[in-house]
Amino acid sequence: MDDSQQLSASVNSRRQATRRYFVRFFSAMLVYLVTLFAATYLIRRGLVTGPGTWVLASLPGLAIVGAFYAIAMRMLEQRDEYLRMLMARQLLVATAITLSLTTMWGFLEEFELVPHAELYWVAVLWFASLPLGSIANRVTQGTWGECL
Repeated sequence: MDDSQQLSASVNSRRQATRRYFVRFFSAMLVYLVTLFAATYLIRRGLVTGPGTWVLASLPGLAIVGAFYAIAMRMLEQRDEYLRMLMARQLLVATAITLSLTTMWGFLEEFELVPHAELYWVAVLWFASLPLGSIANRVTQGTWGECL
């Protein structure tokens, strides 16, 4: 196999991995939106009670687990070690920001200086912090990498 064929195969493999990631991630987000709206509608109107409420209330969270799975699989399927390292850095920055801010908020909350925050906001903050990981890569490595 010559260099151009290897490059073509590599590009095709990356495209397929990226496609699988987008299918997984956006499927999880679609399930999240549908289950969130369904749970909100049905539970707040008292149309579901008892154990069904627990199941229905858990479904949006399970969809977020699916989004985390999609991200993990994207990283595991990445064959280029440099791009995998950039992804790891991006995820670590987002995780450090999220853990730092939620820990500080928890102490402020403990001393009644800020209102209580619902725990599902932790995932929202983590996803919102992902672009900051890309910026950190750009500043320190000179490239954005393949942003999640």
